[in-house]
Amino acid sequence: MKRGFEIVSKYAQDGLTLPGRATKKAAGYDFCAREDFVLPSIWKRNFIRILWMLFHKKAPTEIDYLNGQKDLKPYLVPTGIKAYMAENEFLMLANRSSNPLKRNLILPNGVGIVDADYYNNESNEGEIFFQLINFGLKDITIKKGERIGQGIFMPYLLADNDLGPKKERTGGFGSSGVK
Repeated sequence: MKRGFEIVSKYAQDGLTLPGRATKKAAGYDFCAREDFVLPSIWKRNFIRILWMLFHKKAPTEIDYLNGQKDLKPYLVPTGIKAYMAENEFLMLANRSSNPLKRNLILPNGVGIVDADYYNNESNEGEIFFQLINFGLKDITIKKGERIGQGIFMPYLLADNDLGPKKERTGGFGSSGVK
């Protein structure tokens, strides 16, 4: 087995569906939400307040900025799915083309990267989450089983002078980067 998907063990009885391609020539595997999930709109009171202050040339305080920033944070939508792949591959998570147009949903970082060593990590067994921001005017409820994004398996290359990292993955989501 070179690459594929599995259901995270604690969700084995939850009726989840493994990601699949919608058409014969589709590159992406559609991922669905593991559970109903409310994705709040970014247009909340604190964010609007800062925009109003900036428009009226009033200086927001540091607390205003911190409160407004909370409204702009992405949410992690769980899938209940993990992916295995070869050491020289990664799974690129991308938005569905219909998400920005029909649902006002975006991935704040453009794409997500799932490394091969994320599979079966000790923190969360390698469950894949999609970071999403709702830039629509209303909160959105994503229903269990609804398609939220897609994953594409990709190979990667190493630089000639790559010395290799010195540490092993010890955790789950975001553990290989800045904490």
